[in-house]
Amino acid sequence: MKDVVVAGVGMVPFTKPRESGSYVDLGESAARAALADAGIDYGAVGQAYVGYVYGDSTSGQAALYGLGPTGIPIVNVNNNCSTGSSALFLARQAVASGVVDCALALGFEQMTPGALTDAFADRISPLFRHDKTQRGIQGWDETAPPNAQFFGGAGQAYVDEFGIDPAVFARISVKARRHAANNPYAVFRDPITLEDVLASPVIYGPLTRLQCCPPTCGAAAAIVCTPEFARAHACDGQVRIKAQSLVTDTPSTFDADDMRQVVGYDMTVEAARQVYEAAGVGPEDIRVVELHDCFTTNEFLTYEALGLTPHGTAEKFVLDGDNTYGGRVVTNPSGGLLSKGHPLGATGLAQCAELVWQLRGVAEARQVDDVNLALQHNLGLGGACVVTLYEKIGA
Repeated sequence: MKDVVVAGVGMVPFTKPRESGSYVDLGESAARAALADAGIDYGAVGQAYVGYVYGDSTSGQAALYGLGPTGIPIVNVNNNCSTGSSALFLARQAVASGVVDCALALGFEQMTPGALTDAFADRISPLFRHDKTQRGIQGWDETAPPNAQFFGGAGQAYVDEFGIDPAVFARISVKARRHAANNPYAVFRDPITLEDVLASPVIYGPLTRLQCCPPTCGAAAAIVCTPEFARAHACDGQVRIKAQSLVTDTPSTFDADDMRQVVGYDMTVEAARQVYEAAGVGPEDIRVVELHDCFTTNEFLTYEALGLTPHGTAEKFVLDGDNTYGGRVVTNPSGGLLSKGHPLGATGLAQCAELVWQLRGVAEARQVDDVNLALQHNLGLGGACVVTLYEKIGA
């Protein structure tokens, strides 16, 4: 297997649904930005993997044909909220295996306002096993959004086990806005207070509205290639993918009688374990993380799943400020899904772009000091979890 470097990244500013352009324009713009960052033409790309959740088949071709119909393989990818990272996973595999020297991963989403719903009401939901397990654990609330019930229930399970004050979850929203204030790509950049978050309408369990990520439109892309290709084309090859893992559900998702398992806690634990083992590093070596904060409760749970803090200590981790600048590890310097936004197909690649900028040292006011390793976590119910470790070469 060959080394794989991220030679270029690009994204467009994320927007609210009613302010968005077409997915075709979003996708083409992000791809052009990544190609420009790498300093190559589209004709140098050997394969493309394009991720989106809400769209017809071959939407990837529709977006990329604006760059020119070069005849290369274009593969459309859908893995729910981990779609963007799944496209990156496939692009990296294509390069690492020697099939191509350069590949493009692109993700976009043109969303509609409101909570996520099934696109097809005339057939069984792909989450039917998760739904059945959830109903057996905590029942079903016809008035609450389905995903909020999943992740709100997971947060409540933690509260029940450790007896913490659920208000600690709200502090994560405050932190997200503070980080997003320095990100020109983020949707929500105005500061909010803990009181603002707690006073917003209750959605489900410990979750209030300001603890839930918004429907968002946007696109992001990455160019991955071999170091030899990067040198030959004068690309910036200083950031490589040191390790990466994609894990799907195991029996514990459905058998543990715990909402934390239903929303993918064990997937995250296993994906992180594989990455740390392959890279020969541990969570104590990580200074910056972009993780999947679709809800505050999931960011909170992911601190422990990734090993950033021991089991049962996430509350102290938050209260001590160890999840932000000046603490042990900066989580979601971009503002995360909560504030940057969550266009499902683009999220994983937007996380990639942020971490590449961090490792290059060009993240401006968001820059984390002394970054040589950066960790990415992207989760999709149904399920798939992608964990990726990036390394600054020569650091």
